[in-house]
Amino acid sequence: MKVVILAGGVGSRLSEETILKPKPMVEIGGRPILWHIMNIYAAHGFKEFVVALGYKGEVVKDYFLNYHLHSRSFTVRLKDGEVSAHPMDGEDWTVHLLDSGADTNTGGRVKRVAEFIGDEPFMLTYGDGVGNVDIPALVEFHQRNKKLVTLTAVRPPARFGQMVIEGERVIQFKEKPQIGEGWINGGFFVLQPEIVNYIKDDNTAWEFESLERIAADGQLSAFQHNGFWQSMDTLRDVQLLNKLWQEGDAPWKIWE
Repeated sequence: MKVVILAGGVGSRLSEETILKPKPMVEIGGRPILWHIMNIYAAHGFKEFVVALGYKGEVVKDYFLNYHLHSRSFTVRLKDGEVSAHPMDGEDWTVHLLDSGADTNTGGRVKRVAEFIGDEPFMLTYGDGVGNVDIPALVEFHQRNKKLVTLTAVRPPARFGQMVIEGERVIQFKEKPQIGEGWINGGFFVLQPEIVNYIKDDNTAWEFESLERIAADGQLSAFQHNGFWQSMDTLRDVQLLNKLWQEGDAPWKIWE
């Protein structure tokens, strides 16, 4: 089953970083968050990716075109410019880089990718969120429920910090704990190819048009994930994810 990653948005709330690069190329621990997302799937054996490009897609293309050399040692023979890469273990991934339009909305990107993949189910996620989602369990849940779409429902990070108070003394303080109230769409979808019937054109919003119609038709199921999940919407989110990575406390790192 192929994994689609939406990587075409501008990321306006993260303009400090995205003025020069697309949001999925913002780095966590020296690697683009896109690389982290791909590793989550690859750790479960899903290693064929379709990356839907848009805003500054050439940055993503350059990254993967040069990935082979940048990720390993190599030798350059200066006399004739011959380059030879040193043997090493690397990611055994296949990456399709699909131009999906600079101004295409999320639904339009999903439709273009679905048409590229053809008549088979596929997975889909956003290029700005990580979590320790049990991907095989998600796929099994989707197959068992036989709906057109399964999304991963997550507990949002709380908007404000929490305090535990006894009497007049604060005995515990947590800044923005992981588990907030209710459920939100955390991405990590599994889709049937028929979802293209719910996407009109490039201007369709996947979240606010297609999913609402799919839900109204009783074709949307929710895989509830109570573990770690974090989106990267602001500079503060970038700093949080980098802090977790640097401290060796990154729950989404499920690979060796």
